[in-house]
Amino acid sequence: MLSRTDWNFIKIYLVILLSELIFTNINHLSAIHYITKPALLISLILFFYKTNSSASTYVKKFTLLALVFSLIGDILLMFQDKNALFFPLGLASFLIAHIMYILVFLKDRRTNKKSLLFLTVVSLYGLILLHFLSPNLGELFTPVIIYIIAILAMVTTAYLRNKTDSKMSYYLILIGAFLFIISDSILAIDKFLVPLNYSHILIMLTYGLAQLTLVLGIKNSL
Repeated sequence: MLSRTDWNFIKIYLVILLSELIFTNINHLSAIHYITKPALLISLILFFYKTNSSASTYVKKFTLLALVFSLIGDILLMFQDKNALFFPLGLASFLIAHIMYILVFLKDRRTNKKSLLFLTVVSLYGLILLHFLSPNLGELFTPVIIYIIAILAMVTTAYLRNKTDSKMSYYLILIGAFLFIISDSILAIDKFLVPLNYSHILIMLTYGLAQLTLVLGIKNSL
């Protein structure tokens, strides 16, 4: 069950997220985006660091690394229009973040849980997405394949976690993993396939909620 501290943080976090969604779409206030976007991950880092005293060093270290590399990725993607290298570097940062989350989820895996059907479904989704994106990927084809494999592995390890200790934690993390896939899919479609209306709102809403639910799920599994 979420604590009062959790709920208080959720309110603060949602205010930051709402500010990011609003100010980015108001021309004369769009510069605030350069504050609100990194503020999301900074707030999550501080929240997790200060409220997880019962966490093992292993879980604390890799969760914080996932959040730090996500923050680096966010900053790089904010400036991708300034330098073409910032997008692949941002992609690499999020790739590392997913690997960090995978290491956290594997710590709590249920070894006897059947995953073939789940893995088949998510793999099929990844192949379909790659099929549509591939004509426009160019030199990013291989990095995008690696990234897709990583995020599918992340959601699979989230699914394989043991939910007997805390069902709420299990479902928060699983929801967060799926929201991450949705966010990245929208970003990829918007960048490589066809521009989408309100893409930034959709990307940031799903991404912001993904990171929030992942952190809350990890914190409440301790």
